[in-house]
Amino acid sequence: MFRPARNQPHRSRVRRARNSALAAVALGAALALTTTTAQAATPAPKHYVALGDSYAAGAGVPGQSAGLCLRSDHNYGHLVAAALHAGAYTDVTCAAAKVKNVTESQYDLFLKVNDPQLDAVTPDADLVTLGIGGNDLGTSDIGIGDVIATCIAGAVVNPLGTPCQDVYNHGHWDWSSWSWQYGEDDLADRIAAAQPRLAAAIATIRAKAPKAKLLLVGYPSVLPADGSSCVLRQPIAPRDIPYLYRTLSSLNAMLKATAASSGAVYVDTQTPTAGHDACSDDRWVEGALPGSPAVPFHPNATGEKVMADAVLAALR
Repeated sequence: MFRPARNQPHRSRVRRARNSALAAVALGAALALTTTTAQAATPAPKHYVALGDSYAAGAGVPGQSAGLCLRSDHNYGHLVAAALHAGAYTDVTCAAAKVKNVTESQYDLFLKVNDPQLDAVTPDADLVTLGIGGNDLGTSDIGIGDVIATCIAGAVVNPLGTPCQDVYNHGHWDWSSWSWQYGEDDLADRIAAAQPRLAAAIATIRAKAPKAKLLLVGYPSVLPADGSSCVLRQPIAPRDIPYLYRTLSSLNAMLKATAASSGAVYVDTQTPTAGHDACSDDRWVEGALPGSPAVPFHPNATGEKVMADAVLAALR
C-alpha cells in the first residue's frame, strides 16, 4: 500500500526556503548589476578641476588650507574626485571669489589671495565644476558677507521690521497710497548684471578645455522660505527671511538659465538641502554661530557631502 511520505511538509518548507534564498540572490545580483552599470556610466575623469567661491571651497570645514581661500579637503570637489577616482584633481576654489575672479586675480585689502582660477584649467581637463555668483551680490571684497552684515545690523535696530529688504529693495513710506512700498531691487539688479559675466567666464573655460564636461553648481538652502523658524535662532529679522530666500532662489534660477544657454549642466543643491537650513533643527548649513565647523551661513561637512552627492547624480 502506498503511503505519503511523513516529511512532505518539511520538504515543502525546504523548497520554499531554497526558492526565497535564490530570489534574494537574484535580487542582489540585479542590484549589483545596476550599481555597476551606474558606476560605469560615470567614467573616472583624467583631470578634474574645481573652481568657485567659499561654498565650493568648503570654507571653515576641516581640514583647511590655501590661506584666506579657506579651502577644505572635505569640500564637494574633493569628495567627487574621490568618488570618481579622478586621475588628477586640481582645486583652486577660494572664499569671497566673484565671477570676475575666474579670469582675474583675487585680492583682499590689496593683498593677492588667489591667481585667476582659469589658470588651473588645462586642455586635458575633462571635468570642471564651477560654483560662483553669490559674492557678486556684495560690493566689497567679502562679497555676500557684506549683505549678511547689513541684514544683521538692521535687525539690531529693527528686529520686527524688514530692515534688510528696506535697504536693498528701497522700502519707503508712500504718503499718496498711505502704505509701505518698495522700489528697485539692488540685489536683483546685481544678479542680472552677473549673468553676462558668468556666461563669458563659461565661454573662456570651454575655450581652454573644449572636451571637458562643465557643471555649474548652485547654492544650497541657506535660509527657509518662512522666517518663523528663525525667531531667536538667527540674528536676522524674521520678516526679512522670505526676501533673502527669494533672492537666493533668483540667483539659482539665473545660474540654471545661464547653464542651459551655455551648454553646461546645472546642479541643483537647493532642493536636496531644503529643510536643513541655518534655522532648522538638523542643520547642513550653519548659522551665525556655527554648531559644527563652517563659516557662518555656509555648508558644514554634511552640507558639502550632500552637495557632492548632487554633483555625482548630475554626472550619471
